[in-house]
Amino acid sequence: MSGDDEVGPGSIRRTVGPLGDPETVGWWESLWRPFWVLPAVVVAASVLAGVLVPLADEHLLQDVEPLFGGNADSARSLLGTIASAMISVTGLVFSITMVVMQLASSQFTPRLLGTFLGSRIVQVTLGVFISSFVFALMVLRDVRGGEAQFVPQLSVTLAFGLVLASVALFIAFIHHITDSIQVDRVVDRIAGYTVRSLERGPATEWDDTSAVPPSWSQAPGPSVTVTTGERHGVVQRVHYSALVRAAQRAGAVVELRTRPGQVRHRGQQLAVVHGAHAGDDVVEAVRDAFGLGRERTLQQDPEFGLRQLVDIAERALSPGVNDPTTAVQVLDELHRILRVAAVRPDRSAHLVDGDGTVRVLDRPPTFAGMLDLSLDEIAHYGRDTLQVPARVDALLEDVEAMARPEHAATVAAKRAALRAGQAGGPGPGERASGR
Repeated sequence: MSGDDEVGPGSIRRTVGPLGDPETVGWWESLWRPFWVLPAVVVAASVLAGVLVPLADEHLLQDVEPLFGGNADSARSLLGTIASAMISVTGLVFSITMVVMQLASSQFTPRLLGTFLGSRIVQVTLGVFISSFVFALMVLRDVRGGEAQFVPQLSVTLAFGLVLASVALFIAFIHHITDSIQVDRVVDRIAGYTVRSLERGPATEWDDTSAVPPSWSQAPGPSVTVTTGERHGVVQRVHYSALVRAAQRAGAVVELRTRPGQVRHRGQQLAVVHGAHAGDDVVEAVRDAFGLGRERTLQQDPEFGLRQLVDIAERALSPGVNDPTTAVQVLDELHRILRVAAVRPDRSAHLVDGDGTVRVLDRPPTFAGMLDLSLDEIAHYGRDTLQVPARVDALLEDVEAMARPEHAATVAAKRAALRAGQAGGPGPGERASGR
């Protein structure tokens, strides 16, 4: 981070809680993120090897004892067998991957598919399988019979070695797939990501007793609404420090009308800039600070982890599945997350510049909103089961006992509402988007 972005007195900061800027992803990490990139690189390497290795066989190597020692016919037979077998197994791997994705989508939630597609084991397995097929075909064209017989010994040996590597990767792939669709592993992984998102930031940033909370009220003057323009999608990231710097330069205050995880369509509000006009540079700077994409991410949106867990529990409680034990496993992980959130204050909505002047009004997630999201739907769909109501009550009892006073009061109210058979209404602005 640059010196302007450092957190602490005299710098851009959130008054309570971490600033919340998205983690910087370099061009190298961005390059390797798409599913197809790694398999494509492996295949390209196999094509290059299929051109260069036979040349090395012909011009640099003579008969080498440890390498393939058959004639041209046996080399053709072996390479043809490798090519036909590997393309068949590649189709099998693709089929297994598609079946697992469909199973994860129907049994858990469609929002988990990105995790499976992002697995390096799946990507490397597909890449090596296709590379074995391509390399065998490339070498096969260089095998010559007759009087000018040429058998690329090293190339055929490497093709056989790729088959052995493919067998090892196939075993690893099957193990990974069977492990990744176990419900306890799935919910534990989601909960782990969510907890890390909630715990981000040192303890000093969460200290809500060391300073007087700032206040802000709208002063008379111009205001301009910043919209998405021609863009649309899920708010994946908000660069808060860029917002503060832009507002400071313009002498304005930016009031956010959305936060990460919410959907915004073309022309919909992102923020309101108080103290600016439509043509000012700050308007475009505020728009650029929002990143829109096709799917939610956990980086700035811990509620997305809760949403995934609740979706899994709801599917388990559906009449077609009727698996309350899975719902209880989800509640165990939600319990783990809520214990982390209950001991921290809610993030402040005020972001200040180096002079302590409020420059951005945020809409951070609150403990009350996370509690609603975690329990309301599960309690509703699981109220006729024996396990779920008892587990929900035990969860609330434990969280209430260890929570901060303000959160404990929220938990007590939720517990009383659920005991009375009321799901508890959503807090203002917390559930309007179906989070």
